[in-house]
Amino acid sequence: MTVASFAVNDESAPQSVALLTSDGLTLEAQLAVPADPRAVIVLCHPHPAHGGTMTSLLTSELFRTLPIMGYATLRFNFRGVGKSQGVHDNGIAERNDIEAAVNFAYEKFPTKCLALSGWSFGGDTSLAVTNEHISLWIPCAPTLRIVPAEELGAAAGSDPRPKHLIVPEHDEFRDPQSAREATANWRNTTVTDVAGADHFFVGRTNKAAELIDQFIVSFLAD
Repeated sequence: MTVASFAVNDESAPQSVALLTSDGLTLEAQLAVPADPRAVIVLCHPHPAHGGTMTSLLTSELFRTLPIMGYATLRFNFRGVGKSQGVHDNGIAERNDIEAAVNFAYEKFPTKCLALSGWSFGGDTSLAVTNEHISLWIPCAPTLRIVPAEELGAAAGSDPRPKHLIVPEHDEFRDPQSAREATANWRNTTVTDVAGADHFFVGRTNKAAELIDQFIVSFLAD
């Protein structure tokens, strides 16, 4: 696949920003903006209790690659991670963190398509958030077990906006067939396999970026 290359200059270098949650916490975040971005993407990192941060492998690779592909990209540390205030809340209060990130991205780019993506824990918690500014969800390797299944089904699962799950062929926590079964009753939801990949996308991070790009391009073309 040939990927369009967008200008990368001093202005598009990652900038440190602060997010304010509805419950009064300040979260550390970084924003990278290419010239004339096609859309904006919010990235949610994997499980804090297992060392997940906004600099974890897939999150970092997406944050590096997506701006080159033309997307304004925001990543942040969940509460209690790095310099973000607060304490870990097992995927519950973290939804406030995602809301803060989505609202910040929307305020910066109110006319752009806004895609919400997340890896593993970040994918699960993102699917529990139905902020009105979200255009589509593109979770990577969501386990679909951090947030109770009925809550996910009542949140993104019942929402008419598109959901595209990127699931590694050899995911140790939720393989593609299991993901299809778990989301069979969800509205406007598709699952794409990543051949040869495991939950950590080692050697396949570029494929995750390509799929995110494809889904957004397809959405914008509709």
